[in-house]
Amino acid sequence: MSSSGEERGVVVVELEPPRGNRSRFAFACAILASMTSIILGYDIGVMSGAAIFIKDDLKLSDIQLEILMGILNIYSLIGSGAAGRTSDWIGRRYTIVLAGAFFFCGALLMGFATNYPFIMVGRFVAGIGVGYAMMIAPVYTAEVAPASSRGFLSSFPEIFINIGILLGYVSNYFFSKLPDHLGWRFMLGIGAVPAVFLAIGVLAMPESPRWLVIQGRIGDAFKVLDKTSNTKEEAISRLNDIKRAAGIPDDMTDDVIVLPNKKTAGKGVWKDLLVRPTPSVRHILIACLGIHFAQQASGIDAVVLYSPNIFSKAGLRSKNDQLLATVAVGVVKTLFIVVGTCVVDRFGRRALLLTSMGGMFISLSALGTSLTVINMNPGQTIKWAIGLSVTTVMSFVATFSIGAGPVTWVYCSEIFPVRLRAQGASLGVMLNRLMSGIIGMTFLSLAKGLTIGGAFLLFAGVAAAAWVFFFTFLPETRGVALEEMESLFGSYNANKKNNVIIKGKEVVDEQ
Repeated sequence: MSSSGEERGVVVVELEPPRGNRSRFAFACAILASMTSIILGYDIGVMSGAAIFIKDDLKLSDIQLEILMGILNIYSLIGSGAAGRTSDWIGRRYTIVLAGAFFFCGALLMGFATNYPFIMVGRFVAGIGVGYAMMIAPVYTAEVAPASSRGFLSSFPEIFINIGILLGYVSNYFFSKLPDHLGWRFMLGIGAVPAVFLAIGVLAMPESPRWLVIQGRIGDAFKVLDKTSNTKEEAISRLNDIKRAAGIPDDMTDDVIVLPNKKTAGKGVWKDLLVRPTPSVRHILIACLGIHFAQQASGIDAVVLYSPNIFSKAGLRSKNDQLLATVAVGVVKTLFIVVGTCVVDRFGRRALLLTSMGGMFISLSALGTSLTVINMNPGQTIKWAIGLSVTTVMSFVATFSIGAGPVTWVYCSEIFPVRLRAQGASLGVMLNRLMSGIIGMTFLSLAKGLTIGGAFLLFAGVAAAAWVFFFTFLPETRGVALEEMESLFGSYNANKKNNVIIKGKEVVDEQ
């Protein structure tokens, strides 16, 4: 920090790219933790195609099908709500193992289901695992990653969700060649395979250094930080920052310590979050809930879950064409999530969110308009409207994947203070899954009530409101240390209290 910077109260954070064995170790940890997200992505993707065959085989009504499609996200609220307390109790790593175990059992139950109640039991068990996985993967990754690559590494859960979705779509296409009563069972049952690899891979992961510090295991925490930081000096600095955030005096340097006034297992966190939050924590909570709400209420799961239905309404008649087009959606979504992940630390969270939500608004408006035109001209082949519908479905998932998809998890996993992070992030995930479940369970009815074009125009309105919220409420967090994050919030204005300026390799926080 320069002397002139000290006089102006400027904090400079170096943004150097990760290097050497340490960065590769952090990369490997993020990969292993993020594999939990494959299980959610696979379930979302596979159900979009499996539903076509389940409905025919089990003779389901549209209402039963809607409930089956969206209920997993409602069930996941149980896992999301318990994940914060569980991860504070048994640690981040074993919470990942627990998530995999739930989904493994759920996938097998769904694969062997013989009737509607049986498959709903499988959805319930798998949903709990999904709730655990959605909360713990980004939190663990954010706590292991150094600040210079935190955005990149924390985006991995969203990448693996999309890989899972794509695998689900591909599974639909190949298993659709089997007899109807077998195809959908293989589609769902094979989802147990990623859970097995997850349980094996997690054995190579270290525990979160921030959780270790909260448990008083300072020596173990430093070992992890030394392996995941670019230099030993950075590891020492990160450890000191975590100790200060946890209220541990600097002179307590033993490998194992008894924390003064220790609040174990998340006790008191809910009061600090919901009953008596500071202005900064209240702002953080509003930002987290708002971004999670916007991500789902803008209709992404309507597109991902019901792509075959949308393409049918757009004019693609054969199941084979619908499934192929759906695979194309998965490919586009996965490619663009990689783009978003690679640029999140270059352009920042705020810029990507605004660009993404703006693109989603344009895509949804065009999709809703083209589907309305097709709906108003039954029996006619309007090529430009069909082409526009297919194109805007692709552009919608592309713009979502650049920003709203990955940045939601990055942003919400890094903004909470360390003691509030696990349970604060779990609140965001609970709202995310609730909105996803509501969209999944009501889309067919909504499309009947408003027409399918009207439903997407409604989603476009949500995207427009979300853009205004992001512009007004969300400060930039790129390159800011987790322990300094709280200082960015409290003014309810993205630019009023803190103006984060990125110049080359510096982040300057002017207060």
